[in-house]
Amino acid sequence: MKKGDMAPDFTLADKEGKSVTLSGFRGRKVVLYFYPKDNTPGCTRQACAFAGFFAEFRKKDVVVIGISRDSVESHRKFAEKYDLPFILLSDPELQAIQAYGVWQEKKLYGKSSMGVVRTTFIIDEAGMIAEVMPKVKPDTNAADVLALLK
Repeated sequence: MKKGDMAPDFTLADKEGKSVTLSGFRGRKVVLYFYPKDNTPGCTRQACAFAGFFAEFRKKDVVVIGISRDSVESHRKFAEKYDLPFILLSDPELQAIQAYGVWQEKKLYGKSSMGVVRTTFIIDEAGMIAEVMPKVKPDTNAADVLALLK
């Protein structure tokens, strides 16, 4: 996916098990961030940073959505534990993860495996990809996104 592409639509379950469809947010900007796994150090820091800036995203009427392969139940516990006020979507079938091209080969300690590469997309009001932020840093991702939205 690249800047200017139409953002692939999807419908996934949120932390309450309710269906959320990306196209339901047309008319608003959406920050869509893909991350590897709930309750891991980097993903927790990234989620907490988005939570810390949530009021600023809200002031700008920007929807924040985090997506990983974790289950609805895992997302619910993760959101409760860290008081995460934004949408978390469960994608165990890799529907959105593959559509956005973030399911890639990763190398760790010389071993290769497939996994989610931490990537953030800013989607404009018309459903087009306005920015692609590949291999983002968990600690600065939320602030970097806000800076792009100014």
